[in-house]
Amino acid sequence: MDAVTDLAAAREAVRRAVAASSAGLVGRRALVELVALSAIAGEHALVLGPPGTAKSEAVRRIAQSLGGNYFEYLLGRFTEPSEVFGPVSLRRLKEGFVETETAGMLPEADVAFLDEVFLGSTAILNTLLGLLNERRFRRGHTAVACPLRVCVGASNQLPDHEHLAAFADRFLVRVFVEPVGDPELEELLEAAWSHGQAPRAPEASLADLDALAAAARAADLAAVRPLLAHALRRVRGAGVELTDRRAARVQRLVAAAALLAGRGRPDERDLWPLVFAIPTEAGQRIARDALRDLLAPSENTSLPAAAEEGSLGPLARAARLAAQAERLLDGPRDDDGAGAFRLKLEAIAREIDAGFSAEATPPELARARERIVEQLSRLTDDDAGAAAPR
Repeated sequence: MDAVTDLAAAREAVRRAVAASSAGLVGRRALVELVALSAIAGEHALVLGPPGTAKSEAVRRIAQSLGGNYFEYLLGRFTEPSEVFGPVSLRRLKEGFVETETAGMLPEADVAFLDEVFLGSTAILNTLLGLLNERRFRRGHTAVACPLRVCVGASNQLPDHEHLAAFADRFLVRVFVEPVGDPELEELLEAAWSHGQAPRAPEASLADLDALAAAARAADLAAVRPLLAHALRRVRGAGVELTDRRAARVQRLVAAAALLAGRGRPDERDLWPLVFAIPTEAGQRIARDALRDLLAPSENTSLPAAAEEGSLGPLARAARLAAQAERLLDGPRDDDGAGAFRLKLEAIAREIDAGFSAEATPPELARARERIVEQLSRLTDDDAGAAAPR
């Protein structure tokens, strides 16, 4: 199997992992996709939103689907460093060495989730700062390399304290979540009632992540770099603050997004991750508006929800609708009956017709609409046949 085939297989494995993780999670597909993107880019993500919005469930599912060692902890004011990094070895302490037993703890995790991350003590956050930056854990006489691909932090809101700003800045990707909107309440209730999430085998592997990460690091960004610089100037011109570090590291997200879309060389379709590197929700809204024309070409077949949310562009929306139609038409049918299946098809068709004129509908989306119309016609014929007198 050659390198190109390896990358295609790895990309497909990550795509399956994202689809499996977001199944039954209403309104959280973009969050799942952004965690996967962060893992491949080698960056960390911060999820901000009120309690009860499935932040931890989304991260837990994608971590499970990506494979590797997973560590999760809810931090509090009185959390001890040993609860996160491991206890001090008593045997070594008797010998005069302060060493940490890290087995099963954060220093040995491939994917980590830290809830209420800003509530950690100064000792925990200072140790985390080095671990997130350098992928090395140092405590006493212990100094070990960490296999961490991505750490996801979660909080109800950004911290106000200045001393937390440097720590918060280590989380490049910012995802703001809100409760599910009114139009999706029926879907939320249905999913909560009927879609228990049983443990499953990973859809992807650490080898898949590492192969994609290596290819992303080797990507040629020469063509997209002037476009990215122009976008950054526009964002700063609109009054949005973006540190030099964040501006530079956006390139990692752009390269990883392009690779997951099947593009070895990033182009204008891959600028949308810039929005998620902006640290505040208000700043992200301003950036979307300031970059509307630059982000219009955005699209990503592996990360359709994130590309659409980042860009609000028509191509990203078309890709998301086409993927949604494909999953519904080709995937396993739910046990809710033909009526529910028909309603879901009709909802997609209505969104296509509301968002795209016949002349402006992208070919892939036009084909998806044709398949939906054909399926609805068959369902109507089946209903008519069942209702006919015998």
